[in-house]
Amino acid sequence: MNSNKISVLYLTHDEVEGRRFQQEFEQELEAVVVTTPAQCLALCSQPSALPFTAVLNAADPASGLGLRLMRVLKQEYRLAPPVLWLLPPPVAPALRAVLLESAGSELFSARDDQARLLTRLQFLARARPAAASYSSPYALRMPLSKRIMDVVCAGGALLVLSPLLLVLAALIKLESRGPVFYYSYRVGSGYRVFKFWKLRSMRTDADKLLDSMRGLNQYQSRGSSAGPEATGLAALCETCATAGTTCRQQLVDQRGRLICELHYRAQQKANEAPTFLKIANDPRVTRLGKFLRNTSLDELPQLYNVLRGDMSLVGNRPLPLYEAEKLLTDEYSRRFIAPAGITGLWQVTRRGKAGEMSEDERKALDIEYARNYSMKKDLEIILKTIPALFQKENV
Repeated sequence: MNSNKISVLYLTHDEVEGRRFQQEFEQELEAVVVTTPAQCLALCSQPSALPFTAVLNAADPASGLGLRLMRVLKQEYRLAPPVLWLLPPPVAPALRAVLLESAGSELFSARDDQARLLTRLQFLARARPAAASYSSPYALRMPLSKRIMDVVCAGGALLVLSPLLLVLAALIKLESRGPVFYYSYRVGSGYRVFKFWKLRSMRTDADKLLDSMRGLNQYQSRGSSAGPEATGLAALCETCATAGTTCRQQLVDQRGRLICELHYRAQQKANEAPTFLKIANDPRVTRLGKFLRNTSLDELPQLYNVLRGDMSLVGNRPLPLYEAEKLLTDEYSRRFIAPAGITGLWQVTRRGKAGEMSEDERKALDIEYARNYSMKKDLEIILKTIPALFQKENV
C-alpha cells in the first residue's frame, strides 16, 4: 500500500457508492471496498491484508455487513482496527448505544462529517502501534504429509487419466455446443475464494435457470417450516421475560428498537431458505452429464485445483458464495478450518441414499472433520470413496 496514504477497509453494499468514496478521498485514503460478508471474511483471513488504520462501515447495521459481522471480526478474527460507522442522521439512541459497544468504535454522519472523519483517521494513523503478528483461529494449518500426498496423487492421476479426459472432452463437444470445462467461484478453507473446475455436465444456460428451480431443492422440506414474517418482535424473549431480567443478547432492528437476539434468530431460521442447494433429476443436466455425475467423472478437473493448492484430495466440500454467506456464525464457521476437498466425510457417509441426509447432518459432519482430520482418517475416506462414486441418486 502507498505509505503516504491512510489505509482503510470500507464496507458498503453499493459498489457505486464504494467507487465514489474511493474517488472522493483518493488523495488522502487508500480504501479497499468490500460489498459482501464473504469478501470481508476472505480478506481478513489473510494476515498480509490487515494493515488497516480503521474499518469504515457505511452498511445498514442490521444487514449482513453490519453489527453481526463486526462482532465476528472482533471476537473470532481479533480485528484490531476501530470501527467507524458512517450512517445518515438521525440515529436512534438505542442503536447508537449498541454500535458504540466495542472499544474504539465511533459514529459519523455519512454526509456532513467528512472533515472530522479525516482528522480522526489522521490521528489514528499517527497513533497506531507497529504491526503485530497476526494469526487467525480459522487459518488453515495444512500438514506437510497431507500436501505431499495431494501433489503426488493428483499429479499422477492427471497423467494416467489424461487419455480419458480427452475422450470425455470430445464427447461433451459432440453432444452440445459450449465449453468443455465449467468453473464457478467457491469458498474454501479460511474463507478463501477460488475458481472451482468441473467437466460441463449441464446446459450452457444452467446458471440463469437456477433461481427458477429453487423450489426443487431437496433440502427445502428439511428446513423449518416458514412461519409468518416477523413484523413486531418483542423486546424480551420468553426466557428473559419469565426470569424478570433484561435481555443480555440484544440487536437493533431497522426502526432502531432493541429486540432479543435469541428470539430474532429463531424467527429468522423459521423463515430463511435452506443453506445448501441440491436438485434430484435436475432437468438442466445433459444425457452425458447424467453419466458423468453418477460416476463422479465430472469432478476430475478438480485434480488441477489440488495441484494449485486450492483444495486437497480429502476435505470439506468448497461452497458457492451464496451458501458460504449463510455459515458465518460461530457454530458453523469452524468447517472452514479444514481444507477444501474433492471428497469428504459427508460424501462417503450417506451419499446416494435417496437424499436421506439432512442439512444439519451435513453441517455436523463438516465440523467433525474439521476438528479431527488426520492422515489416517483421510486414507479411510479415500477407501470409502470408491464405492460411493457409483451413486444411485441423480443429483
